[in-house]
Amino acid sequence: MNTYGKFAQEAWKTTAPAEYALIPDPVQWFEALGEEAAQRVGELMMELAGPDPAGEAYLEKVGRLNASKMQAEEIVRAEMLTPDPSVQQEPEEDEEESGVTQMLRVVEQINREDRAYWDEVARQEAEQD
Repeated sequence: MNTYGKFAQEAWKTTAPAEYALIPDPVQWFEALGEEAAQRVGELMMELAGPDPAGEAYLEKVGRLNASKMQAEEIVRAEMLTPDPSVQQEPEEDEEESGVTQMLRVVEQINREDRAYWDEVARQEAEQD
């Protein structure tokens, strides 16, 4: 299982355990999801990176490609790898969150902010057209 599949599996176990329990073969399901996510990250990364600008230096290209990969991974995590917010369960008041759960909370917040940013960009672009 690749890192995307592992991330998704842990996210579902932690934030949507009832729905996770309904998956007949979680290992197979998250392996397939991880492969699909990896393919989508690759496609989206190239879209976000765009064509090579004329005169771009090697290190500039590496930076541009790395930035587009990180952005693509954020988008894929939000769209494909985390459960829908409507099925996510909040931890009990006295239940202590693990490090992974805390990380997922941060990722969820970043994803919400990222979605809001891109929605605003799309709205502004639509107004300009």
